[in-house]
Order: sequence, then C-alpha cells, then structure tokens
Amino acid sequence: MMQRKHIGYVSAIEGAEVTLVLDAAVAGEVRVGEMVVLPSPRSMVFGLVQSLTIPAPAASPGENDRHLARLALLGESLGPERDDFAFTRGVSVSPCLGGAAQLAATGDLARIYAKPNKSSVRIGSLHQDPEVPAFMVVDDFLGKHFAVLGTTGSGKSCTVAVLLRSVLAAHGNGHIVLLDPHDEYAAAFGDMAESVTPDNLVLPYWLLDFEEMVQVFCSGGQPYREVEANILKECVLAAKAEYWRGAGGDEGGLTIDTPTPYRLARVTELLKTGMGRLDKPESAIPYLRLTARLDALRRDRRFSFMFGQLTIEDNMGMVLARYLRLPADGRPLTIFNLAGVPAEIVDVVVSVLCRLIFDFALWAERGRGRPVLLVCEEAHRYVPRDASAAFGPTRRALARIAKEGRKYGVSLGLVTQRPSEISETVLSQVNTLVSLRMSNEQDQLFVRRAMPENAAGLLSALPALRTQEAVVVGEGVPVPMRIHLRELAAEERPRSDTACFSAAWAEPCNDKGFIDDTIDRWRRQVR
Repeated sequence: MMQRKHIGYVSAIEGAEVTLVLDAAVAGEVRVGEMVVLPSPRSMVFGLVQSLTIPAPAASPGENDRHLARLALLGESLGPERDDFAFTRGVSVSPCLGGAAQLAATGDLARIYAKPNKSSVRIGSLHQDPEVPAFMVVDDFLGKHFAVLGTTGSGKSCTVAVLLRSVLAAHGNGHIVLLDPHDEYAAAFGDMAESVTPDNLVLPYWLLDFEEMVQVFCSGGQPYREVEANILKECVLAAKAEYWRGAGGDEGGLTIDTPTPYRLARVTELLKTGMGRLDKPESAIPYLRLTARLDALRRDRRFSFMFGQLTIEDNMGMVLARYLRLPADGRPLTIFNLAGVPAEIVDVVVSVLCRLIFDFALWAERGRGRPVLLVCEEAHRYVPRDASAAFGPTRRALARIAKEGRKYGVSLGLVTQRPSEISETVLSQVNTLVSLRMSNEQDQLFVRRAMPENAAGLLSALPALRTQEAVVVGEGVPVPMRIHLRELAAEERPRSDTACFSAAWAEPCNDKGFIDDTIDRWRRQVR
C-alpha cells in the first residue's frame, strides 16, 4: 500500500468542493495547489487545495487554532484504495463526512498526470513535484483551439515557443502559420521555419475580397467612400471577367470576391472611361480619388509585396503551398513577420491570410485536406471585445475559424496579454487555456469566467506565478495543472527580451553612425 501522510478529515461537502479540518501537527505542511486523496471503501477521490483558513485565530499561534482547507474535486478511482489505481476525471461517488484525508504521494501524482494513451508531448514538469512530467494531448490541444494568456513580461513568447517546439519535435510534417507582429519568433525556430518578411512576402492584390479592396483602394470618407466602393466594384468585376475570358474560364460563377487575377492597369482604364461619360465635372471626384489612390499604391515601395509584380500570373497555388507548408520540406512552420508591413494595411494582410487559410480548408475535398494551426500573437488587436475597434473582415475571419475551423481542420492559437479586451465569443470557443502570471484584476476575472473547469484553486495563484510557470486547464491536458515549463536553450528563445537600461546607460553612446544608419533604414523601410 502506498505511504501517504494523514492530514485531517472531511467536515463539509458542497457539490464539487470539500472542506477539511486539518490536524494541527501537520497543518503547516499543507500548501495551496497540493493534491489530496480522500479514500473510502467505494472509491479514492482526488482534489486540489484551493484555500487555507483559520476561521477564529487565537491571539497567538497555538494548538487551539482550527485549520481548514477547501478542496476542488478533480477525479476519482472507483474501488478500494490500491497502488495501481486508474484515475478518471469527474466524481461519481462523493467522499463521506468524517472520512480521512491524505497528502498525495509522488506515485499518486505520476499516475494522475501519467502520459495519456493518446498522442502527447512533454511540455514541462509539475509545480508540486518537479520529478513528475507534464504532458499535453496533441489532438485535443490543437484540434479544439488554445489560448496563451499572461501579462507583459510573464513569458508568453517563450511559452509559445515551448508548445510549438514540443509539437514539431514529434510531428515534423506539421503545418503551422504564426503571425508575428514584433519580429520575435524567427530567432527561436531557425531552420525549422519559413520566415516571411516584407522583403520576400508575396500577396497579390487580386487575392483581396471586396471589403479588403475597399479598405485599401478607397480613400474618401463617408459618404464618398460608399460611392467609390460602388464604382470600384463595377470596374474590378469587369476587369476580372476580361482576364477570366482570356484565360478560357467560364465566368458564369464569377463574383467580386472570386480570387482570380485581373490587371490593375485595366481597372484604371475603366475608371477613366467611366469618368469620360460624366456630364458634371463634380461627379468625377470619386473617379479621380480612385485613380490617384491606385497610382500611389503602385508607386509606393512599401506596398511592393502586393502591387510590385511586373506581370500578372495565376500563382495562387504557389503562394498557398509556400505559406501553408505543403509539403513541409523540413520547415513545418511559417512565421509572418508583420513588423515591417505598413500600419495602414497590416490588418488587411492579416485578414487575407486568415481568410485564405480557412477557405482553402473549406474547399478541399473531404479526406484530402491537411490540418493547419494558425497562431495569432497580440490577438486582442484583431478580435477585440469592442467590434468597432477592429477591421471588420479580420475579426470575422478569425471568429469564423474559432467557430467552424475544427470541422475543416483549421485550429486557432490565441496569444494575448489583455484577455479582458478580447472577444468573449471567440475566447469561449477555446478549449485549452495556458495562463501565465496575471496581475490585472479585470483580466483575472475574465479568465475565471472563461475557464472550462472548476480550477479556482489554481487560478488564485495567477498573480504569484513565476516566470516559466503556467496554469493549464481544458481538453488539452489530462488534468488541470500548475506546471513549470521546460527550459529553452539560448538559440531556441524568442527575441523578446526587455531592454537593459542600467547596462545601456552606464556608458556613453559613441557610435556616430548609429543615427544616420537608422534614418537610412527608416527611409528604405528595411528592418
């Protein structure tokens, strides 16, 4: 029989919570987050300590104090107490009043948090016992969406690197797309990743749908924007039809949103033709605005990834193959470095990428598609709680993946330091939450409401978590747990270290070419 320390007895049972009266001699050894065993002739029930109290403390600590512990029940093993128990989540046989309570031994933890029979990878070790490894169930973690939440500096980027590296180490033919707004992750994955920067990004303008076109091409405010949009729609649809006919296609099902090539020069010609048929000069203003905007975009070097192609060709297949890693060719991860993408178009770029990923999965023949994971850093920028604060198409594209993606093999990973600012509708679709240190009370409250399990005891530790520590709950782990994430080597860490002011300010800046070099990079838009 496994040796466990007796710590007290059951004094109250309320649903999935149990109150213990602790023995005074061992009360000081019990900590929040400890695993407790409640054995009985019919079952062994397991619970986590979520709070410790002394209801009526004496003037000074002594044996007369009454120590209470409140447990959140996690699971059970039916049958009498034994060493080779089979742990299952949920409790069907409640513990009895007056029943004994014991601290779980290392052997208990090893069985409760044992490597699942399903495909799983190690991501760290248990907080309660560093000797017990912590595992993540790959299919449930990826297939049912996940989120990494934590305040700035809590280690979100390193956590994402640990999770993705653990998955890719076991599944080298994966297909992961990571949206990186701060150029952090390329350094963490090296040759494992296809790094897409503004210099080698190719995203032809003809991949834009109508809403995205309006955002990029229409420069006027309301109500002029609506007039420009109607004119643009007519000209683009005509240009698409001409190209489609020239390529031998059937234009019967052609719409403004069909991702087919067309010539921007032809759109300009159609705008000028339409302007020439007008009777009143003032009616030409929207045509002039559109023509000027198209010309400016084609000349602006910053937008060359979208408008800089010398010839128009249908390279959609090549674009998707590269970005979705089909085949992986030893690089199962695509990192989109969005740091150098112009601010006025970055939301459109994200919208196009998210929409292409979902639509490709949607239209793939059933059984032939390849599952894809989309990881979105700074997710609160794209799917905020306030719908008016985001670019509509981007928000809808991510929300659609959150709601319908799992049906078509598209999974979503959200990373944010402000969970209270993210859309509740989107976050409610996430089935695994990895929560790091979180000091903001509003964020903590939001996470508590979003947690899929009764894990109040673990959540109470959020403000006190150390770097590399996380609380993980949901479908992706066998049991809710507080873990210490595995250590990353220096070359595996994202480039997200905070500037060291004390060291940088200790010596004068004698680099005379620094300012000129920075200005030159700024003007040439080279990071």
